[in-house]
Parts: sequence; structure tokens; C-alpha cells
Amino acid sequence: MCQASSKYNSVLSFHTFPLDMETRRKWLVAIRRDNFNVTPHTRVCSQHFKKNDIREPQTETGRRLLVKGAVPSLFEWNNFTVPASRPGVWERRERLPPPVLEDDTVVDDEEVCMDHDNASPPDPAVVDLALDDNMSHREEIQRLKQQVEKLTMNQRFGIHRFASSDKDIRFFTRFASYDLLMRFWALIEPSLPYMVSVTQAQRGTFTEPTSNVTHSLQPIDEMFMFLSYLALGSKQRDLADRYGVHQSTVSRIITTWSNFLYTVLGSVRIWIPEEKIREHLPAEFKDYADTTVILDCTELRCQCPSSPLLQSETFSTYKSHCTLKGLLGVAPHGAVTFISPLYAGSISDKQIMRESGILSLLRPGMAIMVDRGFLVDDLVPCKIYRPAFLSGRSQMSACEVRETQAIARLRVHVERLIRRVKEHKFFDTEIPLRLFGNINQLYTVACLLTNYENGPLVKAWAKKPE
Repeated sequence: MCQASSKYNSVLSFHTFPLDMETRRKWLVAIRRDNFNVTPHTRVCSQHFKKNDIREPQTETGRRLLVKGAVPSLFEWNNFTVPASRPGVWERRERLPPPVLEDDTVVDDEEVCMDHDNASPPDPAVVDLALDDNMSHREEIQRLKQQVEKLTMNQRFGIHRFASSDKDIRFFTRFASYDLLMRFWALIEPSLPYMVSVTQAQRGTFTEPTSNVTHSLQPIDEMFMFLSYLALGSKQRDLADRYGVHQSTVSRIITTWSNFLYTVLGSVRIWIPEEKIREHLPAEFKDYADTTVILDCTELRCQCPSSPLLQSETFSTYKSHCTLKGLLGVAPHGAVTFISPLYAGSISDKQIMRESGILSLLRPGMAIMVDRGFLVDDLVPCKIYRPAFLSGRSQMSACEVRETQAIARLRVHVERLIRRVKEHKFFDTEIPLRLFGNINQLYTVACLLTNYENGPLVKAWAKKPE
């Protein structure tokens, strides 16, 4: 009902609504307007504030300002006066007249000791104040709870903490960027309801989808933990401290996800037919255009068994240590197309070719590219590109030297692939014997992940934007 206007008015000052939500709520309650929307242009004139609520300007050109926490209290309905303070409970309560002693002396009220009446109802004003306090405290608690939840979300160790940093994503997962990791997540997420946890497998309750199974962490954070375990070779106790879970939970998550990714990624056919190989053949292979796969073996150091028999089986003369050995195949354009199981380190390259299953994939008209140690001419049904041997000669011919150099330049791509696999720091240390039951899954998943984590092995092969 205020008719004051700022036009040609030098007596009154006009003040905007406070930004503090609690103070603004008090203003709205005091103004008593229904369906009142506050805008940046809404003002309250100074005649609605008490004198001590306003700070006069210190200079002639200064402006009037409100004291912090000031609330308008002078309105037409209260005749622009501050209402008298409401009497307290003690003042409003009817009391008996003061007792009179025999000598006609009056006993003062303060001298009378009165018991507190616990059965009397509380004063309405006290109840109103208590309700207002409770409401303000409840709102403050809710606000603080939201801040704590937001702070916890930002500080909790998991994928969302590093979503804005491709460098951190690369460090923790070996994926080149957060976007690339999210694309991989989109590929495997539809299969999550069919994930079988280690606990379910032990209990034999894995016939139904596991959508109703509770997890200590979100599935995407479980995947992030597993990828960090491979990429950094982190200890399970360290991961338990980072994620705030029990160490047994970490072990369960790692085993469950290694089996899950082994099944999901392993169900994708990675062996590429000849015609597809030739469609994507890099120009560097023009002299070896019939090459289908480049093969090489890699060895992983493992803990020496206590049994002399097992030591002799796993001991590698090449590494002078107990190892596990596997055969890897890469297409000319850089994709992993063959992964063998891991064998005891004493196995020969020829024997691993025989037992790995690669021979069933080779056909006449194909060609494979191998190192000097792969003397498998009597096993494979196709052509072999291999660096030349001296074979008792003092030197090789110029043609053989050029061919050896050319094959070596092309064979280096399988070495780059193996390096990518071993960039997962899990393989930097000795593989303990307790992991032998799960090592094939971990190794195969690490190899398969190289098809999703990075770009081409050679930057020049990257597809140029059109």
C-alpha cells in the first residue's frame, strides 16, 4: 500500500532486497504481500525502516545504506510505529496478591519462592519462536547436508573426480581421454545386468540377471577401480583405502570384472578376414600385401614355485627367470587379432604355435610375419616373412639385408603393441602364484583393451579429418 515514488524524491531512499536468503525471507514475511515476486528492480523505501536500521552517508554525494540484517518493520497497518514488545509470560500471568504478615508488612514477590508449574501450557509466543527456530535450523541443516554431499562427491575417489582431466584418465586407466572411456562404457553397460559376481558364482545363484544386487560402489567406479588396478599395478589394500571399502571387496570387484570383461570382450570376433585386412592395409606393407598377421611372443615374470619340477617348467632361458609366455598377433594396421593363453616359460615358439590354435586360422594364400626364432615352416600352410639367417655364411647378400631391414621395420609394430600391453603396470612386477587362477583373464583383458584405449600404433596411420 506504499505510494512513495523515487521520482523527484530526495528525502526517501530506496533499497534492493538482500541476497542472503534468510534475511530476504524475513523481508517477505514482514511485507505481507500475496503472490509477490521479487525482481532485481524491486525496491523498499526507507520510510519502512527504523532510524537505527539506516546508515546515513558520510559524504554529501554518498548514499544511504542499510545496517546488515535490517528488516522493514514500519507499515501503514501499524501506523508506521514499532509495536510495543509483547509482555513476557511472567508479566501476563495472573498472580495472587502478595501475602501480608501479622505486623502488616507486605512480602515482595521476589522474596517469595515459587515452584515452577510444569503442567501449565507454554505461552503461544514461546511456541512460535521455537517453531521458527526449528524451521531455520532444519533449513540450515539441509543446506549444510547438500554442501557436504556435493563436497563428498567432488572429493570421493572415482571416475567423476577425474572427468575433466584427460591426463588423469590416461594415468589411471590407459585410455587416451575421458570421452574414449565413456564410449567404451557405453559398449559394455548393456551387459551389466548379466554380470556374475564372485559371491554369486560361489553360491550358485547366477541364473538370473543381477539388477537387484547391491554394490558397495557404482558399477562405473568398479570398472574404474579395475582399470586402475591394471594400469598402475596398485595394491589391493591401497585401492581399499582410496575407495573406502574393505580389501575383500576390492578382491571381489577385480575378480568379477576380469571375468566379466573377459567374457564380454572375448565374445567379439577379433580375427579379421583377408579381404578386410587388404582394405585397411597401410602403404608401408605394399611389398608384403598378403600379410595377414604379425606374430610374436611375450613373457611375463612370475613368482618361482617351490616345487623343483614347476621351476623347471616355468624357467625361461631367455629371461633367466620363471615366466609365463603368450603369443600375440597384430594385423598390419595395428589391431590385436590373436591372443593365446599363457604357457609355462620353458615352452618354445614352435610349440606355442602348435598349441595356441593360430594354425587353424591360417589358410593358403595368406602370409604371416615372424621373428627369426619362429621356425614353423613345416607347421603353417601359408607363406612366412622372416628375417634371413646367415646359415653358416660370413655375410648376407645385399638383397637379404634390404629384406631383413624392411621386415624389421614392419615387425616393430607388434613390438609396439606388446609395449602397449605392458604399459599396464600390473605386469611390471612378479605375478604371484595366488593369481595363477585368474592371470589368463587379466592378461587377455589387458591385450583386448589395447583395441579400445588408444589410437593407431603409428600416428601417420590416423584417419585424417575430411
